[in-house]
Amino acid sequence: MRILAVGDLVGENGVKKLKEVLPLIKKDKKIDFVIVNAENSAGGMGITNAIYKELKMLNIDAITMGNHTWGKKDIFTFIDDEKINRPANYSRGVVGRGYHIYTCNEKRICVVNLIGRTDMGVQSDNPFTKMEDIIEEVKQKTDYIIVDFHAEATAEKIAMKYFLDGKVTAIFGTHTHVQTADEEITENGTAYITDIGMTGPIKSVIGMDVSASVKRFVTSLPERYKLADGKCILSGCIIEVNDDNCRAISIERVNIK
Repeated sequence: MRILAVGDLVGENGVKKLKEVLPLIKKDKKIDFVIVNAENSAGGMGITNAIYKELKMLNIDAITMGNHTWGKKDIFTFIDDEKINRPANYSRGVVGRGYHIYTCNEKRICVVNLIGRTDMGVQSDNPFTKMEDIIEEVKQKTDYIIVDFHAEATAEKIAMKYFLDGKVTAIFGTHTHVQTADEEITENGTAYITDIGMTGPIKSVIGMDVSASVKRFVTSLPERYKLADGKCILSGCIIEVNDDNCRAISIERVNIK
């Protein structure tokens, strides 16, 4: 099984890049299953019904979200669709699901979305204990468990790596929009990378217009962020899993300009 995870889509240009490149990646890299983080896909914050329909037409298997899950109110019209996974450690009773189990090549794949608590500005439950609960719920129902940990702090993500080592198939981080070079298969066989980066404008400050972003830092005055234009990069990773024992074999970073 070869699983492609695509880093945070940033704006409509990021969506356009995905539409251009995804069919080619799937063919060239023999991808079986696709996960895309789309929490920034509409104007840099949230997701709309129109973009959600575009992503579904690309035959993406699972969509994950993050701190901008509720950025566009459209989401309440499709939050219960099985392709959408909002952070599982949002407060109890929040609409939507934090994980779904999918079937691909006669294997059951549980995709879990978690959100960090360090410097995220979002009140959420403990992602570590929540993940323990989820593993207990699904371990008899699934072959693979893939985790998108949407978090700011590298320390929190790395701690999750050790906490879940050998208990899940793979953990990839999202949110910072900057891809890290620490991909590995852990001691107990979990594929891991701290952050898979973004799919959006190359000449930007994590997807946002350079001038507006720099002005905020230089002047310390409020300046409305706006999306950057221009050529885009698609970032992510490919995780290969042994179908016989359901263990991760390799993890490879992806960067396509």
